[in-house]
Amino acid sequence: MRFLPTSIPDVIVIEPQVFSDTRGFFMEVFQAQKFASAGLPTHFVQDNHSGSRQGILRGLHYQIQNPQGKLVRAVVGTIFDVAVDLRKSSPTFGKWVGVILSAENHLQLWIPVGFAHGFYVLSEWAEVHYKTTDFYNPLGERTLRWDDPQINIAWPLIDHQPPLLSDKDAQGKFLSEADLFD
Repeated sequence: MRFLPTSIPDVIVIEPQVFSDTRGFFMEVFQAQKFASAGLPTHFVQDNHSGSRQGILRGLHYQIQNPQGKLVRAVVGTIFDVAVDLRKSSPTFGKWVGVILSAENHLQLWIPVGFAHGFYVLSEWAEVHYKTTDFYNPLGERTLRWDDPQINIAWPLIDHQPPLLSDKDAQGKFLSEADLFD
């Protein structure tokens, strides 16, 4: 298992060692000793699994109360996964990082507390599984606009068509008006 920093060093790509043969494959997706050695959390309290069709964008979500670190992977299909730094005191405040996660590449993304998270579905169908370090708190949930020009995320939109959003996600706030972390 390799732990690879991104352009925002606190956001880590996790590349598992995949053992393949004629039967299929095997890999560890979480191993507490290896995560601890890499400085990542080893205690997760909730697992979430979602399915979405192509062109769906979920996010950018975060919780101001009960903030969550997230360990994200695509178990079916392909997504473009994004983390945005909302920590005012961070040198990477307002910056984003995006990674292609797929069932084929087996990569995972560690997104620490203090970040908004979202993903865009590139394949016909994708299923995303993620572990969180705290419980879901609907009263603390916030949504950042996916298309905030101040953040300027380079979403790989299919045929340059706008993504399909939930009503909640369509009402996301701009960074300049969002609740932030210290």
